[in-house]
Amino acid sequence: MTDTPLLDSIETTTGPELTRAVIFLHGLGADGNDFFPVVPELNLQGIPAVRFVFPHATIQPVTINGGMSMRSWYDIKLADLTRREDEAGIRVSQQHVERLIARENARGIATEHIVLAGFSQGCAMTLHTGLRHPQKLAGLVALSGYLPIADLLDAERSPANAATPVFMGHGTSDPVVPLARAEASRDRLTALGYPVEWHTYPMPHSVCVPELADISAFLRKVLA
Repeated sequence: MTDTPLLDSIETTTGPELTRAVIFLHGLGADGNDFFPVVPELNLQGIPAVRFVFPHATIQPVTINGGMSMRSWYDIKLADLTRREDEAGIRVSQQHVERLIARENARGIATEHIVLAGFSQGCAMTLHTGLRHPQKLAGLVALSGYLPIADLLDAERSPANAATPVFMGHGTSDPVVPLARAEASRDRLTALGYPVEWHTYPMPHSVCVPELADISAFLRKVLA
């Protein structure tokens, strides 16, 4: 991992004397700016100060988009998301996310005070990386996404995060990641004993105000 380059990112904080961090992974074709504006809406006053880190994924061709190059955590070959998964690309991005966690450690924030969060493809990377991370994380926030290479999780998961709280939120009319795909991921996690907090919202592939309120409550709980 020491040879893995540190991704460019943008940051904001909720106060001085930082002891908590949230690393937020964007979706396909977006970048770290996508969710930067939501931080004030999370209303995290009253808990220890949080550094929000919004990294930019690398630019690479994406098969499902005609091979067009864009920011992506891994290639997507088919619309059903389950066949011909880009395991190699997922594992490369896993190393990038691990590097971001290590940087927060180096800046004085313990892993147990770090939340991994992500939307869509970033959600997939959050679940893939967080559940395999060798040190306990504060929590995982998985929005409008799914668990990639799910069949390998049981063999590869880390005991350190076996009881880490997982927030999962999804739109009931999501045309990009169907609700059934997210429900299958939820069911896989709960079958393995993970404490999943599951929410659905009447929305497409997006976030909404009630979801932000629920995320706020979750972050307040795990980062207090």
